[in-house]
Amino acid sequence: MPAPAFLLPSHPLDPRRVDPQFAWEARLLRDLGGEHHLVDHDALLAGDAHPAVRGVPAGRGPFWYRGWMLPSHRYAEFAAALAERGGQLLTSPPGYASAHELPGWYEVFEGATPQSVWLPAAGTEPFGGARLAAAVARLGGRGPAIVKDYVKSRKHEWDEACFIPELADLPAVERVVARFVELQAEHLAGGVVLRRFEEFTRVGWETRAAPSGDGPDGASGGGPGADRDTDRSAARGAARHAGDGRRRAVEARVWWLDGEPVLVGPHPDLPGCPAAPDLSVVRPLVRALGCRFVTTDLAERADGSGWRVVEVGDGQVSELPRGIDPSGLLIALLAA
Repeated sequence: MPAPAFLLPSHPLDPRRVDPQFAWEARLLRDLGGEHHLVDHDALLAGDAHPAVRGVPAGRGPFWYRGWMLPSHRYAEFAAALAERGGQLLTSPPGYASAHELPGWYEVFEGATPQSVWLPAAGTEPFGGARLAAAVARLGGRGPAIVKDYVKSRKHEWDEACFIPELADLPAVERVVARFVELQAEHLAGGVVLRRFEEFTRVGWETRAAPSGDGPDGASGGGPGADRDTDRSAARGAARHAGDGRRRAVEARVWWLDGEPVLVGPHPDLPGCPAAPDLSVVRPLVRALGCRFVTTDLAERADGSGWRVVEVGDGQVSELPRGIDPSGLLIALLAA
């Protein structure tokens, strides 16, 4: 079998060039002797998978995708269009959904990640009322929580659309959830998730400017520098979390290939911030998930009681942090 090639998003204004956000990965791949081809991400999002992959050589593969997020059903269309051209994505559509969406990975990581419940989107059925009250009850009915969808939160609207100070205050829960759903609009992924708020170790750090556009792993409205999930915790409560942008949870991002950690670095929001997570609990869980190429974002509890999984992601759409050398990861992917 030939070495895997990479599929990168094309420039939105010039389909012959790689998207600027992935140009450095393309250069590094070339330096390592790797091969890449371009796909039209906008066409994939629009449901036009066949035109999106027309520049990919027929009969080539297997492929790793490295690019912007795709909804799970669009990823499945992407895989099918490539298969019709004789190509194969090394991450299957079920594997992508399992790592990309919280309900796909939560059961495996339950106990190692903040307690969560979710409400699937059901047509025009609202997320409020008795349905939301039942979800709050399943989460214990009291204490602080975070609202997100299956993939993203809205940390930049922390007070209005992310943080719930007290689950027992059902009108406040409804208000935050309704605002989150309103802001997500047609980009709402899967449904609404409520996640228990946990306090993590924080560090003084310059806040990165919020980028524009949907990043590979960005909160809604975030670009390549944004975090795919923003339910990380403040060490001293919501007001301090929202008001002190220079204090951030200390997180590490771990890149796993076939159940083994290949690259450990800082979270992309905090490039250069040191973190040395204990992987002893996480390693068997990643193996149990059974997805080939995934990331885990880990944060240490403020009381020092251990590291927690704050997010799992598909490695194809997770951002590589700047400031560390990802050559070893790319070499491992080329050899997979």
